[in-house]
Amino acid sequence: MQNLAFLSQLAFLIVLAPIFSRITKIPIAVVEVLLGTIAVWIGYLDNDNDIFKTIAKIGFFYLMFLAGLEIDLRKFIHFKDKLFKNVLLYFGILYSLSFFIFIIFDLNPVYIVAIPIVSLGMIMALINEHGKQHKWLELALTIGVIGELISITALVIFDALMVNGWGMAFYKSMATLIFILALTYYFFKFVGIALWWFPELRKIIMPENDNMGQDVRVSMALFFVLIAAMQYHGVDMVLGAFVSGVFIGNFFKHKTELPETLNAVGFGFLVPLFFVYVGTTLDMDVIFRLEIIKHALLIIIAMVSIRMISSFVSYYKYLGFRDTILFAFGDSMPLTFLVAIATIAINTHAISMYDYYAFVLAAMTEGIGIMIIIKLIMHFSRNKQELIS
Repeated sequence: MQNLAFLSQLAFLIVLAPIFSRITKIPIAVVEVLLGTIAVWIGYLDNDNDIFKTIAKIGFFYLMFLAGLEIDLRKFIHFKDKLFKNVLLYFGILYSLSFFIFIIFDLNPVYIVAIPIVSLGMIMALINEHGKQHKWLELALTIGVIGELISITALVIFDALMVNGWGMAFYKSMATLIFILALTYYFFKFVGIALWWFPELRKIIMPENDNMGQDVRVSMALFFVLIAAMQYHGVDMVLGAFVSGVFIGNFFKHKTELPETLNAVGFGFLVPLFFVYVGTTLDMDVIFRLEIIKHALLIIIAMVSIRMISSFVSYYKYLGFRDTILFAFGDSMPLTFLVAIATIAINTHAISMYDYYAFVLAAMTEGIGIMIIIKLIMHFSRNKQELIS
């Protein structure tokens, strides 16, 4: 009964979040983190609840599942050669500058992964608000897809390193990861060929006229089976969640309403639980201390700066001055993945609470501040064009 009462308290916060988000125009993930923080601070929630921690972890895995759902393998495979070279240049500069900052400032190795990380979450929010017709946003989505693949791989390697450290256990874990990735690749090819020869299999697995939710059941079954398989083989369960999303998103395109249904399930309950949980791990009396605010600002400056440099070197000729700036800002809001890295790092004791608070504060500040900056640039450039015309 006590757990049911606790879940009802959480449900109330989840209902409040979109209301506050609409009123304040703050991204809903940031609102959910803030609500979790305030709820613990005023004594409304007790963050020491094992069921809450378990559900929040499932929420995080489901977020990675939804990230995989956004990956279109056909678009990824059929990139133009020139664009692909620019993509390699962009990420090469991004990670090189990140490593340079790590060396110069003698930072924790976590920063090598955290500073250049890319997430589709806020890019999708920008597309939802401004539309895909803008060249810089179309490119941001492409980069976001590749960046998310790289970031997922980086997360898995990072988690294995934090858990096992350097040594045989880590190398064994990496060998297992490479084997699983190779197995996944050939399994995807096999399924692609099988469905090409027997297209009716798609409709047997997920019927078009389905009034029993079979498509959702199959998706959830695959989600949990692959997570369990990764856990069994000692690989980060994030990879299982991500691969299951990619599989569903690419082999069952005839179910056009399925991604929307799965997103509604995730962002309606499971994913908000993860962000509320992140909020409950923050201490209001500590997070807004001057030294943490300064550290968070330095993280933001580093993240935006390396993206500005990488963007101008790789895409200035293609986008022009204004759109290159917008693209760099649009790529500088890895809200979900930055929180994810901070969560993994603090759980494995790789960083201090000081760094954890700075990462989460930086993620929230980017989500609010950069969205406002992009809106202002779009607004003023639109007004300028109207005056000229």
